[in-house]
Amino acid sequence: MAKNVPINPGWPKYDQYTFAPAVKRGNMLFISGVMGQNPDGSFPPDISTQLDLAFQRLGEVLAAAGATFDDVVKTTDYIATQKGYKATADVRRKYFKNGFPAATGVVVKELLRPGALVELDAIAMVG
Repeated sequence: MAKNVPINPGWPKYDQYTFAPAVKRGNMLFISGVMGQNPDGSFPPDISTQLDLAFQRLGEVLAAAGATFDDVVKTTDYIATQKGYKATADVRRKYFKNGFPAATGVVVKELLRPGALVELDAIAMVG
């Protein structure tokens, strides 16, 4: 029987949580929600900067699993504001250069961390 293989790109504290940054099962990689915070944990005031930082973190998880953005087949954006959301298309173009994955955008009342405007999760095929 296949087992879940947790993937952690070296982020601290994840051994204290009840989830992994990502789980690989077979050739599928399921990436937990990532938020776009600064290194000090604060959040920039605009959604496009937060999404860019979230994609940077997503890239770290992909690399730790031996994958790239070309391997991403699905993303979901959970957004707490529509203000400035149109500009996030340019952020996606920066990371997906060889075709876009399937995508879903969901407007939510709020996210778990105060100041967070977007949370991104993804599915990738590895190998």
